[in-house]
Amino acid sequence: MNMLSLVRNRSIAFKLVLFILSSCVIIFAGIFTYNYGVSRRMLVNKIEDSARNLISGTVSKIESKILPAEKVPEFLSIAMTKPDIGKDDIIGLLRMVLEKNPEIYGSAIAFEPYAFDKDQVYYSPYACRKNGTIEFTDLGTDEYAYPKWGWYKTPKKLDRPVWSEPYYDTGGGETLMVTYSVPFYRETAGKKKFTGIVTADLSLAWLEKMVSSLKIGKTGYGFLVSKKGMLITHPDKSLVMKNSVLKMPSKKNMYLFEVGDEMVNGEIGFVPTKDAATGKRIWIAYAPVPATDWSLAAVFPKGELMEDLHNLNRIVLLIGSLGLFFLTAVIYLFSNSITKPLKLLASRTRDIAKGNMDFDLPISDSKDEVGSLARALRYMKTELKDYISRLTKTTQEKEKIQSELKIARRIQLGTLPRVIPPFTGRDEFEICATMRAAKEVGGDFYDFYFIDDKHLAFTIGDVSGKGVPAAIYVAIAKTYIQSIAKVVKEPEEILTRVNKALAHDNIAAMFVTVFFGILNIETGEMRYSNAGHNLPMIIRNGKDPEFFEKPSGCVLGAFEDAPMGEGKTQFHPGDTLYMYTDGVTEAMNINKEEFTDERLKERLTIHKDDSIKKMVEGTFAAVEAFARGAEQADDITILILRYFGKEGPGKHAGKSEEYQIKNEIPQIRVLANFMEEFGKKNGIPDDLMNDVNLSLEELIHNTISYGYEDGSLHFIDVRIRLKDKELLLEIVDDAKAFNPLETPKPDVNKPLEDRTVGGLGIFIVRNIMDKVEYKRKKDKNILILKKAI
Repeated sequence: MNMLSLVRNRSIAFKLVLFILSSCVIIFAGIFTYNYGVSRRMLVNKIEDSARNLISGTVSKIESKILPAEKVPEFLSIAMTKPDIGKDDIIGLLRMVLEKNPEIYGSAIAFEPYAFDKDQVYYSPYACRKNGTIEFTDLGTDEYAYPKWGWYKTPKKLDRPVWSEPYYDTGGGETLMVTYSVPFYRETAGKKKFTGIVTADLSLAWLEKMVSSLKIGKTGYGFLVSKKGMLITHPDKSLVMKNSVLKMPSKKNMYLFEVGDEMVNGEIGFVPTKDAATGKRIWIAYAPVPATDWSLAAVFPKGELMEDLHNLNRIVLLIGSLGLFFLTAVIYLFSNSITKPLKLLASRTRDIAKGNMDFDLPISDSKDEVGSLARALRYMKTELKDYISRLTKTTQEKEKIQSELKIARRIQLGTLPRVIPPFTGRDEFEICATMRAAKEVGGDFYDFYFIDDKHLAFTIGDVSGKGVPAAIYVAIAKTYIQSIAKVVKEPEEILTRVNKALAHDNIAAMFVTVFFGILNIETGEMRYSNAGHNLPMIIRNGKDPEFFEKPSGCVLGAFEDAPMGEGKTQFHPGDTLYMYTDGVTEAMNINKEEFTDERLKERLTIHKDDSIKKMVEGTFAAVEAFARGAEQADDITILILRYFGKEGPGKHAGKSEEYQIKNEIPQIRVLANFMEEFGKKNGIPDDLMNDVNLSLEELIHNTISYGYEDGSLHFIDVRIRLKDKELLLEIVDDAKAFNPLETPKPDVNKPLEDRTVGGLGIFIVRNIMDKVEYKRKKDKNILILKKAI
């Protein structure tokens, strides 16, 4: 039992609680989700703005220390361009620089080898702060070899001032520092020549102190990355100046690796990630320090910053849950006040359903729907008693009428020729007729009889109106036609006399359309007269059906002097006359579209070689398929006559069958079994039927495989006919247009690997069959195969 069934079988109180509460939960969840999403987005935006401001402010503080330091070596580099400056002057300049610039840890003036003194390789006086005093040392020793240090080589190579990567200056400042190096030059023989480097060192102690002051929440912190990715400052001292953030050694610091590229490339960002060491979600905000190409970052603990929002949401959820519980209690109590009287009314309704009208209903003065229902039920009980009494009488009368109509229908059908085939022993022709009334009795009729030994009279007609009046008028018209035809031999004169008889004192103003013909069964000559009826069709032996040409006179019973025309045609052995009423061509589907003469003609073209019985069945099947469930609005009558002449049906009858398959490959095997059975029944050699099945399999397989692109179900009709020692096959499908006869013939003399794909199958079919034809008609492919037996 599914959930829907469980709900359907529960009480109204349960359903009210379920549906109202569910709706409230959905609404509350929607509001809560929306509010949480908006609040969270606003908070995140605010945190991001604060982070950017915090980073930007700290970067400004760092640059406020760094940028003034750049001016010192630039000043010294200008002073060093003078060729006559001595050692005392240099020492004095270095001392002055450190005394005037307390943010500078140390400063050096490093000359190119032999540039200061031709007899001295290195000369690089260096002043730095140690123990509160300024100390001097000469870096120009073989052990220190300052030309190999980065702070010297890089600006010399780039020919511009450069900030170095952070490093520990062993043998010099003996501390972790960064150096701003400025090259200086002197003119020699009118040309500028590189002479040395002037530096200003900044100890990273103050930088670490400044970055560590970035406190975000309880666990947030800041860190600084050099332009090569080295950590300059970080709370974890084991990471400082150890590895590049681009090559973090463990998953513990994976978040540094995730933002390392962007930081080294000088990008600005605010990204969410996860601290693998703590397992907590964090945000990292970072921005470059333009003066040094470093990057400053701050870690924001997401959980701490979002804690207030989460606490607020928990309170909202608690209040909402209490509200839903209170709402449930209110709905349950209110629904019970409604359902209790409804249960009583339901039990009384079951009494009414059982036919028990003797019960009392509670009197309710309530003005609500329950009170209205109780009053309506009392009124219904009273009215039902009266209605049942009246219905009993009406039902008895209706059953009597229905019984009489059934008797009338049996009488009407009894007046029609019922023996099929009629006229046993007559081989010159065969005749088949069927009528389907739209109501119990109808206004269509047909008739056929001999008026002498060699003249067969036949009639098909349609009376205006439906039901019993039409049936009575049918009986009168049939009687007139049959009785006058026994005396008068001319179709026009017969209908003229019938018209006068019907039109005289026609108080009901009814009329009838009639097609009446007389066939000479020895010569095949037919004379006919048409009183406003649908023109029949004639199917000449082996040809497509054609409509009769006029004459067509006026309907019978409308005017006493109405003219009736007469026509004549010659039947040949195998010709078929198809007569019908307008119930066929005017049958409508649910879209109010008519079946039309064109569809009827198309259907008869399909069945032109079939037996007349199958032709009748095929017409009714086509009309029913077209109507697709729409109610039959008019009587449908069909009368078919096939003429054979003195030779009888043997020469012209032929043997034909039709089979329909789906557009599915396994259906080909089913069709092959049908063809084998047809061959056995008609004595066709097995080897010939094998060739036929091979041809059918090749053609239909290609149609199913390549002709349908919509993936839907389609049908393929296969018709087979044996006549005059020739086997005729017709394949009809609604696949896309394709003429296989236009496929180029394959060169069968080439090796298999050199042949083009395709064409071999139709080549085999054309060699097996005597004749293959193709045509496209009404959006259908039609292949005709012929094989002599």
